[in-house]
Amino acid sequence: MTLQLGEIAPDFTVESTEGTLGFHQWLGKDWAVLFSHPADYTPVCTTELGAFARRKDEFAARGVKLVGVSVDPLASHHDWAEDIEQTQGAALNYPLLADADQVVAQLYGMIHPKADPKVTVRTVFIIDSDKKIRLTLTYPPSTGRNVDEILRVIDSLQLTDKHKVATPVDWQNGDDVIILPSLSDDDAKERFPEGWNAKTSYLRVVRQPD
Repeated sequence: MTLQLGEIAPDFTVESTEGTLGFHQWLGKDWAVLFSHPADYTPVCTTELGAFARRKDEFAARGVKLVGVSVDPLASHHDWAEDIEQTQGAALNYPLLADADQVVAQLYGMIHPKADPKVTVRTVFIIDSDKKIRLTLTYPPSTGRNVDEILRVIDSLQLTDKHKVATPVDWQNGDDVIILPSLSDDDAKERFPEGWNAKTSYLRVVRQPD
C-alpha cells in the first residue's frame, strides 16, 4: 500500500510508551509528525529520537504532535529510552508506538521488499489537522533525518494553507514568497496591496504575509 498526499492518514490503535494510543482520537485537531524506525537500538534512530525530544517545544508551538513507531515490543522501547536519554541528553517525551505486529507498518506502507523484505523503512509523515497526509519523506538506514527541514516544511504548509502563496527553493520562514499563478493580478492587489515584484507573468515575488 502506498499512501498518497491528500489521503486521510489511516487510523489505528496500538500500545505506546505513553499507554494505548488510538491515533485519530489522540491527534484531535492538531497536526502530527509520525516517523518510523526499523528497530530499537539502532544508532542513527537513537540520535533522531533524542533530537525530536530536545525540539518538541518547537513543534508544539506550531500545533504539531510527535509520535515515533518501531516494530519492537514495548518493554524494549522502555529500555531503549534509557539509552536515548543517556546518550542524547534528552528523555523521550512523546509516544513511541510498539508495532510488533506491524499494524502501522502495513497501513502506512513502511515495508519496501526490494530494499529489505523484513525491515520497516524510515519514513516521515506530516499529517494536518484534517488528518490528511501532506508530506512523506523516506530515508535509507544510513542517513539521519533533518529536523530543521521537517520544521521548514511545516512552516511552509501552514503558511500556504492560509494565504494564496507558495514558497520558493530554499525558503526559510520570513523570506519572500510567490503568489500562486491561479490568483489573478486583480485579486492579488486585494491580498497584497503593497504590490509585488513580477519576474515574469507567472513568477510574482511578494513579501511573506504575517
